[in-house]
Amino acid sequence: MKQRKWLKTTLFGIFILCMSGNVFAQGEPEIDTGATAWMLTSTALVLLMIPGLAMFYGGLVRTKNVLGTMMHSFAAMGIMTVMWIAVGYSMCFGSSVFGGWFGWNPDYVMLSGIDTKIMEGGVPEYVFSMFQGKFAIIAPALIAGAFAERVKFKGYMLFIALWGFFVYNPLCHWVWAEDGFLFNLGANGAIDFAGGTVVHISAGVSGLVAAIYLGGRRGYPKITIDPNNLVMTMIGGGLLWVGWFGFNAGSSVSSGLSTAQALTATQAAAAAGALSWMIIEGLHQGKATALGFISGVLAGLVAVTPAAGVVQPSGAMALGAMAAGVCYMFILLKNKLGYDDSLDAFGVHGVGGIIGAIFLVFFIRKSWMEEAAVLAGGDWTLVQQLGVQIAAVLIAMVYAGVLTYIILVIVSKTIGLKSSEASEMAGLDNSYHGEHGYGMLNPN
Repeated sequence: MKQRKWLKTTLFGIFILCMSGNVFAQGEPEIDTGATAWMLTSTALVLLMIPGLAMFYGGLVRTKNVLGTMMHSFAAMGIMTVMWIAVGYSMCFGSSVFGGWFGWNPDYVMLSGIDTKIMEGGVPEYVFSMFQGKFAIIAPALIAGAFAERVKFKGYMLFIALWGFFVYNPLCHWVWAEDGFLFNLGANGAIDFAGGTVVHISAGVSGLVAAIYLGGRRGYPKITIDPNNLVMTMIGGGLLWVGWFGFNAGSSVSSGLSTAQALTATQAAAAAGALSWMIIEGLHQGKATALGFISGVLAGLVAVTPAAGVVQPSGAMALGAMAAGVCYMFILLKNKLGYDDSLDAFGVHGVGGIIGAIFLVFFIRKSWMEEAAVLAGGDWTLVQQLGVQIAAVLIAMVYAGVLTYIILVIVSKTIGLKSSEASEMAGLDNSYHGEHGYGMLNPN
């Protein structure tokens, strides 16, 4: 009797649990509302960086080019989003094809197969895909700073479309996809927490190649080219700083300890970069400028981007200070060499990204190295990780540089990229948009 009673009780319990969906489930992760809420917020913060970049760049150019320069950032929001949904997400995070050049997953094309998919971390894959899509927007928008004030709008649109397809998507797959070869380089892969290699180094190097290929703005450097609105530049830089918390802390794809670590490192590096730039500028020029302050902020933010998940605040501050000093020197070197990286896309983003991706090795937290050694099946030294980081940086630089040159030639030989002298002298606003940013009839 006792056995029958026990059996009935057990079967009844199993029935109740099955009805509630707690037993014999399909193994699908449940939504983590906290992590999802943070990732939604991070996605919005990264998107905020695009108008922030538009304001930052727009304030640095001449009045006749302010609207056209801002359109470079906003146009990327449209072009890159459509491309990302259509094929970009599949190329970046699908399984490796063509020898691992990029990825492919039919379910990711037009995001058609992820409608109800929840990732292991409890975040809907729609949210993750949209978060990553914002990185694909900002990378080509950063390049525009290198050739500001001298490119055709239609040529620019074709350029960033080709660049996103052939440069950004493969690099993203190599670094962040689980079967990407840089993700698996060495015992623990190349460290790029939030895009130092994928976004900043690739964009900075591509910008440098474009600036040299297209040549300088007409009259540069003999004619003084002053910013039209540093107030707008400061506000744009501030929006970038705010958005960067989503950029870095959101890359944890969670809402926990790693999120807090990345967020803290981001603030520490930005502040250290700003302070260092002001000190260097004050010693060198006798004055600390507003543009110098916000440039230091960006240098620090760029440098900590690949490192935000592996360094403590002290290491983040060291990277920010180091990046400020090296970026400052490269901008001075640019002026001596004479190439026209208009808004220092390479001088800040390229150089800062290289500094962060390589020198993060010297500030990795002990706990990370201990975990890395376990994954390596034995000892894993800083020297070994340094070799991996240098290799990843060099591969990204060479690949982005060569492919960008090829794309520049194709665009220039087909629909054209560099503005005519008449269009450049009239200004981008009037020549390509039929408008004036400030409603002025004769902008300078």
